[in-house]
Amino acid sequence: MIKHLVIIGVVALAAAGLQAQDAKAIYEKECAKCHGSDGKGDTKMGKKLGAKDYTDPKVQEKMKDEEAFKAIKEGLKEGDKTLMKPTEGLTDDQIKALVKYMRTFKK
Repeated sequence: MIKHLVIIGVVALAAAGLQAQDAKAIYEKECAKCHGSDGKGDTKMGKKLGAKDYTDPKVQEKMKDEEAFKAIKEGLKEGDKTLMKPTEGLTDDQIKALVKYMRTFKK
């Protein structure tokens, strides 16, 4: 019984590690062009669209996981202007991992 619990624990930790790596790769591919690899939003496109600085604790505090999830899944508009296109092809679990990864930028 204990052996099975240890195996389950090891598999869960490995899966969590893979999710974190996956989230970082997705962020670099889908988000960094606007939000920057460091999460500061200090890119040409990020400045143009008003990307938030995810290293700012106030931004992180104001940002709710559900809102971030929805923005990633459905995109973000301001009136008729598209600020962020939906990120297609991601599972809900990948989006949740991506939101969790974004939280690591907080200073």
